[in-house]
Amino acid sequence: MTAFTGRLCCPRCGSAVEPDAAFDGCPGCTADGVPVNVHPEYDPGIDASPDPQAPGLFRYHRLLPLPEGAVPISLHEGNTPLLHLRRLGDSIGHHALFLKDETRNPTWSYKDRLAAVAVTRAVSDGANTIVVGTTGNHGAAAAAYAAAAGVKCVAITLESVPLTMKVLMQVLGAHVVAVADPPERWAIMRRAVAERGWVPLSGLSDPPVGSNPFGIEGYKTIAYELVDDLGDVPDVVVVPVAYGDGLIGIHRGFDDLVKRRSIATAPRLVAVEPLGPYTAALHSDGVDPVLVEGKPSVAFSIASRVPTAQGVRALRESGGTAVVVSEDDEILSAQRRIAAAEGCYLEPSAAICLPAVERLLASGWIDAHESVVMIGTSSGLKDIAATAGRLPAVPLIEPTLEALEASFSGSPQQPDSGYRPT
Repeated sequence: MTAFTGRLCCPRCGSAVEPDAAFDGCPGCTADGVPVNVHPEYDPGIDASPDPQAPGLFRYHRLLPLPEGAVPISLHEGNTPLLHLRRLGDSIGHHALFLKDETRNPTWSYKDRLAAVAVTRAVSDGANTIVVGTTGNHGAAAAAYAAAAGVKCVAITLESVPLTMKVLMQVLGAHVVAVADPPERWAIMRRAVAERGWVPLSGLSDPPVGSNPFGIEGYKTIAYELVDDLGDVPDVVVVPVAYGDGLIGIHRGFDDLVKRRSIATAPRLVAVEPLGPYTAALHSDGVDPVLVEGKPSVAFSIASRVPTAQGVRALRESGGTAVVVSEDDEILSAQRRIAAAEGCYLEPSAAICLPAVERLLASGWIDAHESVVMIGTSSGLKDIAATAGRLPAVPLIEPTLEALEASFSGSPQQPDSGYRPT
């Protein structure tokens, strides 16, 4: 039996919203000038233990907003490894540093968790076409799960996103178009949803309210897995944010566990961002949203100028904070450091977590003994051009050992010449 009650509720004002009106957020709060997404509600008295026979993250289907009997659309997402970053932790003086490696999901990002739940819900409701506004990861996940479900996917992206992202969406079967400015995506989507009956997998409001509220619940499974992996609750979880879908889902997952008395307390959450709207909101008088100035960023997929009210709420409720990491060089340096020390190639929008952890350690906000989990949201293979721009050209050498040895001049990878195989 599912614990989902069939109702959705606004976290700000408490108003109930019917499932067929859930994609626009809370109408009352929108009228007040504070766009807020709505959240599915669950009955805490119903058994929600994992189902070991279900595929992927659907082993937690009793705490997902799906009707009874819904057939999971799964590519065996979730259950991603939690890596203890010993070498990297030693280098920054913190020995309980972990990475939840979401690059191991089917389309190499944690968006697969959202897409799995949102597409399953859409198909169970009779949808034949989904639509997504995307900078790439969200669109790739939507396309993959639409393909698995046998429904159509339309992806509206930006002209500026990397070619890799566009190709990935196309090869997975999506019809992909690009526009120049982000709000143009949402205007098209709103008409498509209203006039064609397509189901949105991303947000479609301006100002943004957040993504498909059913799909966001897929991120709750990260919290469940972290507790299973550690056998305990991490002290701090660090999440890259744009509109805060992942942050909110993770917060809701830990809240589920607290309400069901599986854990006593939830971790503090950290939002990491290149432009700073969450930081500004936390330092404001509490009036949300806050608009900040925009600029280009190598972490383009999280370069949001505005937070969501529910994202700010998640930070405040968890006793968390937000950190701005704005310089491209610092973000790309972190990407190379993580890759070289631990063998994990993260997208800049995920590698941004490392400088944030270092700042919070230096300020004393994170104690030396506390366990810290960074959410590695996506693979660096999604945008190799950004990485390549900071790496030396690969030299063409003569086919001799002398030429190979000469090529090491100035390289940090100079081998130990004393090694001899036995």
